[in-house]
Amino acid sequence: MHERASTWFHKRSSSWRDWPLDRLLDTKFRQDSRISLVIPARDEAATIADIVTGLRTALVKDAPLLDELVVIDSNSGDATATLAERAGATVYRASDIVPEHGNHHGKGEALWKSLFVTSGDLLVFVDADLTGWGPHFVTGLLGPLLTEPDTLLVRAAYTRLRTGADGSTSPDGGRVTELVARPLLSLYWPELAGVVQPLAGEWAARRSLMESLSIPVGYGVELSTLVDTASRYGLDAIAQVHLGARAHRHRSDRDLALTAAELLVVADSRRHLPGGADSRRNVPGGAASAELQQFLHDGDWVRPHARAVPTVERPPVVDVAGTGSGDAAGAGSGDAAGAGSDGDAGAGSDGERRTG
Repeated sequence: MHERASTWFHKRSSSWRDWPLDRLLDTKFRQDSRISLVIPARDEAATIADIVTGLRTALVKDAPLLDELVVIDSNSGDATATLAERAGATVYRASDIVPEHGNHHGKGEALWKSLFVTSGDLLVFVDADLTGWGPHFVTGLLGPLLTEPDTLLVRAAYTRLRTGADGSTSPDGGRVTELVARPLLSLYWPELAGVVQPLAGEWAARRSLMESLSIPVGYGVELSTLVDTASRYGLDAIAQVHLGARAHRHRSDRDLALTAAELLVVADSRRHLPGGADSRRNVPGGAASAELQQFLHDGDWVRPHARAVPTVERPPVVDVAGTGSGDAAGAGSGDAAGAGSDGDAGAGSDGERRTG
């Protein structure tokens, strides 16, 4: 391992057990910190209610650690939004948040939009397709942020479980991580090779950091945030916390190929720019999408099938007129229980929760 990566790995890695809830609560209230949990979701009706219910029970009702529990629904075609609302989340439709800035499809878009409707100075992001997880995912990630003022970004580390067709599990999950993300870091940013899960969907950050970074609209957001934070603020601004084992819904190799292409776009835009992303991509509706050429089986032959690869990046929130820290709207003024207790869900075009 690269010498700097090895030093960072041993210095900046911890376990979720190092961050007991009582200590976090005491620190949160002494610092008067506000914490927002954000779950980006699209067509996750099978898992979203269990995740929201579990986190709301453990970290809102039983222990007041979270001030907001927000789901950003990326135009789901199923009952994701309704189920999340019933479970107690405050739900926003991504397309209804700052519509004057346009809309894109993707996970990064949902996270960027979340900065306009949350108010926490600490942000925790959790994927909506988890099947093996626990509330310690959140407490572990918050530990370094609450107790170490110089920490800006905390990434989850865990054993990624893969479920086989026969129902058996193995620690062989994370295909895109192993085949794309880890080689990219080892070749282009070897000082980051100590990051165990560079594409972890569970991570936490200070709002001030998130508002200072450009955000790819797709699945490149985890890689871009990691690389840009290290480039601008140094390795020691990043910590990682081991959370045990994690399981989630698996996607097909065909869909993962599109994710891999998005990562390559993000890496290419940053490879020669130590200061961060290529400014040409930092505008809504910027560079036209690239294409991933695939082939679908058609009888005993194949037919070409091209898929768009998002290359657009959202600009830093601090550069968007009329926004920035302290200007978050909507759910930020409510409590962590969100809409679940009064029937409000989603978001209207004015950025407030819609009813019904």
